[in-house]
Amino acid sequence: MNLHTLSSAKGSRRNRKRIARGNSAGGGTTAGRGTKGQAARAGKGRRFGFEGGQTPLVRRQPKLGGFTNPTRKEYEVVNISLLEEKLPAGSYDQVALRKARLIRSKKPIKLLADGEVQKKFALTVDAASKKATEVVSKAGGTVTIAHV
Repeated sequence: MNLHTLSSAKGSRRNRKRIARGNSAGGGTTAGRGTKGQAARAGKGRRFGFEGGQTPLVRRQPKLGGFTNPTRKEYEVVNISLLEEKLPAGSYDQVALRKARLIRSKKPIKLLADGEVQKKFALTVDAASKKATEVVSKAGGTVTIAHV
């Protein structure tokens, strides 16, 4: 088989229908536009988003799209239940948590208090909820906030 011998499958390609070339050609009289009405007229093309005179969706929407805080910080979350389940007691900072594969991105780390902890952890994170700090310290550990 060579490239110059390839051809498309029989019946897979049809010639386009040449409308408005007489009734015997199969597309005469109304030329596939139906009978009368706006769509049958010359220059029938309507702009994108036209809804027949109804106020278009684009104009019904609010003009301004809300507010995006330019100084928002996105954190990667670590729950204390995950620490309890995956790590032995000890001292952990951001690098150690990444090595232990509890953190996957390069975002700052925030400690949240989902779950219980019995082990003694000394943690250094970028942010922590009050409850998470309480729970860790109640178990005999410490939470230090690293200021970037």
